[in-house]
Amino acid sequence: MAFTTIEVQEAEQAIAVQANSDDMFRLGLIYSTDVEDRGPDFVEAHKWFSLAAMMGSSPAKAYQAELKREMSQEDVTLALKAARGWLAENRQIVSKAA
Repeated sequence: MAFTTIEVQEAEQAIAVQANSDDMFRLGLIYSTDVEDRGPDFVEAHKWFSLAAMMGSSPAKAYQAELKREMSQEDVTLALKAARGWLAENRQIVSKAA
């Protein structure tokens, strides 16, 4: 099933209002599957699963570990760097959720 850009935007907007693990997990699922027939983006998916796991999502931890087995170490490093960058830029949103 391919997700649309609109579905990605909706999930990102929900996170911009209030970061929560459910929406982050949803973005991880979207990017790990397919967005508008471009195929999966494992780096972006891993980023969102990492953030959801940090917020306490057990399923996200499992999906993150599964994706890691499919990715190169370089891609995992990029995903973790992207997650740290997102956190640095969105600390206010995350602190509201805590």
